[in-house]
Amino acid sequence: MKPRLPSLVHPAFMATILSAGAVSLAAQDVRTLALDLDLAPPAVRRGHLDLGGAAPDGTRIDATNRWLEQDGQPFVPVVGEIHYSRVRPEQWDEAVRKIAAGGIDTIATYVFWNMHERTEGVFDWSDGLDLRRFVETCRRHGFRVIVRVGPFCHGEVRNGGLPDWLYGKPFEVRSDDPGYLALVDRLYGEIGRRLEGLFFKDGGPIVGVQLENEYQHSAAPWEFGYPGSPREFTVADRDTGVTHVQITPGGPANPFVVEGRDHMAKLKSIARRNGLEAPLYTATGWGNASIVEGGSIPVSAAYPYPFWAARKPSPFYLYKDIRLHPDYPPASYATDDYPSIAAELGGGIQITYTRRPVVPPESLAPLIVRTLGSGSNGIGYYMYHGGSNPVFDGMFFNEQAGGLARINYDYQAPIGEFGQQRLHHRSLRILHHFLREFGDRLAPMVPVLPADAGELRPEDVNTPRFAARTDGRGAFVFAHNFQDHAELRRLAHLRFEFTLGGRTLALPVSGTLDLEPGTSAILPLELEVGALRLRSATVQPLTVLRLDGLEHHVFVSHDGLPPELLFAGDVAFDALEADSVATRHGDDTLVRGPAGRVFRFSRGDDRFLVLPYTLALQAVRGDDGRLYFSSADLFPAASPGGIELRSIGARELLVGVYPDSGFDLRSDAGEIERIEHDRHGFPAWRVRFPEARPKVDVHRVGPRRIAVSMRDGIGDASDVWVRAPYVGDRVAAFIDGALVADHFWQGSPWELSLRGFADRLRKHDMMLLFHAAVRDGSWLQDVPSAALPEFAPEQKSVLKIDPFEVVPEYRTTLRLVR
Repeated sequence: MKPRLPSLVHPAFMATILSAGAVSLAAQDVRTLALDLDLAPPAVRRGHLDLGGAAPDGTRIDATNRWLEQDGQPFVPVVGEIHYSRVRPEQWDEAVRKIAAGGIDTIATYVFWNMHERTEGVFDWSDGLDLRRFVETCRRHGFRVIVRVGPFCHGEVRNGGLPDWLYGKPFEVRSDDPGYLALVDRLYGEIGRRLEGLFFKDGGPIVGVQLENEYQHSAAPWEFGYPGSPREFTVADRDTGVTHVQITPGGPANPFVVEGRDHMAKLKSIARRNGLEAPLYTATGWGNASIVEGGSIPVSAAYPYPFWAARKPSPFYLYKDIRLHPDYPPASYATDDYPSIAAELGGGIQITYTRRPVVPPESLAPLIVRTLGSGSNGIGYYMYHGGSNPVFDGMFFNEQAGGLARINYDYQAPIGEFGQQRLHHRSLRILHHFLREFGDRLAPMVPVLPADAGELRPEDVNTPRFAARTDGRGAFVFAHNFQDHAELRRLAHLRFEFTLGGRTLALPVSGTLDLEPGTSAILPLELEVGALRLRSATVQPLTVLRLDGLEHHVFVSHDGLPPELLFAGDVAFDALEADSVATRHGDDTLVRGPAGRVFRFSRGDDRFLVLPYTLALQAVRGDDGRLYFSSADLFPAASPGGIELRSIGARELLVGVYPDSGFDLRSDAGEIERIEHDRHGFPAWRVRFPEARPKVDVHRVGPRRIAVSMRDGIGDASDVWVRAPYVGDRVAAFIDGALVADHFWQGSPWELSLRGFADRLRKHDMMLLFHAAVRDGSWLQDVPSAALPEFAPEQKSVLKIDPFEVVPEYRTTLRLVR
């Protein structure tokens, strides 16, 4: 079947001549894709929204109809969700430092009403519910904060966050009933008092307040049902006909949309009256959900791997104008009045007993490239850091009626339940560094799509997926080769051509490129880089480091894209390295470098560094303005000026640093020595830890039970990890008879950190109770085929428990010294 091509293209099967060696490609091998970017962006509107505010120092945050501004300059927020109530308070500081290492600049968190007011009239803000302490922790590490204050939150929490005692009240929840609104007023008043002085207007970090959640779109089940009984949802009777179980596109028209807007406006008024005053108010805007019309930003979502829907390719990897045509339509608001900002791009997904979708870590970066390329000017992840549901008064606070694990809220997030930093934490960081440096230039740019982009279907994996954003002077190109629930193939011999500023810019300059399965890239056109102008590049901008009067422009090369940078004019570069070459290309200068290798060059005060993608995954920006590279996890130290290194299992590793300017590194644990350079040519240090041998005993005490003993604590290790490989249904962990952790099997081992249980394990064993997988389990449809259990004929269940692996974790803080 011949691949369908965008209609805005040059002749699709033209012959192409490679400038190096004049090698001809067969005409039928080349797919040339083109867009005209010579356009003027539409006018931006300001002042039409009841949003915005100033800090005591005069700093302002405002919202236009297309982007957010700080002091009149556009910015693209990168928001990561973490729930303070699902992370132990002694871990909050470390958790937000790991989030910082991911390039997140804003933290969002839910305030679950039912955890704080378990008994009517008695509020608990102690220990792991100390919202104020959590926000102060975020401020200490430089984050903006968005508090999602409910009253309804969902979040896979019992009753969606509504207290049990509301169920028996003589009024309907999520309604305008005076009795209900009086309780909301009390809740908001308690939150306002806890957060006094922490709002942006006071010089604090809280820049946003989310009101309600999915109002007139979704609800949670009350936990008062019975097996087999119809679900009763936390929603006013009036809205039952428009209520979905989870986020869902389409649905019936909402005859009560005016009442919905009025209710949301009442919530905003109550919030302000109680001191919840912020420059930004948000409300979920998908699927006809009601917002505060003109007074809140309707935030969006995308979940390619939902547990509530059938397994099929989603539309979330297809480019479109996402501001005017949001995901999960229809919208209840005039889309041209608001910027497109995401609150719930699925950083993973929670699983239920009956459905257990696996989110491939490599699926996240293409999702974000598509979302940005479609015109979004804000990125938000639900979740970015997973956690564990707390237990209060012997009650589990997860959504048991929905079949969720009682404790586990790992969410397959970039940072896991116990602080594991996963592959998508690293791959997304590459994009977040880009937004930190270039977000102000990206935000005013509008999306430009192939003319028939709207005809492309998710099942079509042969047509290249690409778009551009431009302001008529410069542009960024967004391309990827990914689709959920589909078998991918290489998209070979592609050539992109763009008309911009009256000239044609090609990627690559000559020849073709390939988009390998899973590849995603953001490529610049007519970008100012220091004193030079970059006409085009097949390498992705990562960041700019400004040190000692020099600017270091760092880029990322991708497999299949021959690395090249075309600079305007006749430019003489210094110190071309690693087989890179500079040649004239018409009136301009073309720099080419080797694929899959680091190369560098410079001109005057401008330095250029190109990293292969695999190395860019290891790059963390320190607060000293340098890049640190390691296969271990790196994140900011607890005190300024250092970087913390965490290694699970490996006792010896290298840390590279760029740029080098006459310094040394010191370590507060283990040994450290300077080596001349690593294999990439960077100055590097070898870190060695003495071997930690925590005394952990793992022994079987029955066919389904395994005991874990650790009487002496974690010893010289910073943590102890138990890797439990099993094939089965689920496992639950108990200490002294109390459930402390649990896991639903999805085809991979369970990783369990013992650090948080160390004190209890000094007195009691941890007992792991395993359950067998049954042949007709509905969740088996979600398990990767290679991991599916093998059932013998007539065998109804399978349980296989392989030997556990106990792995120590090593840590140190590295500090730069001169």
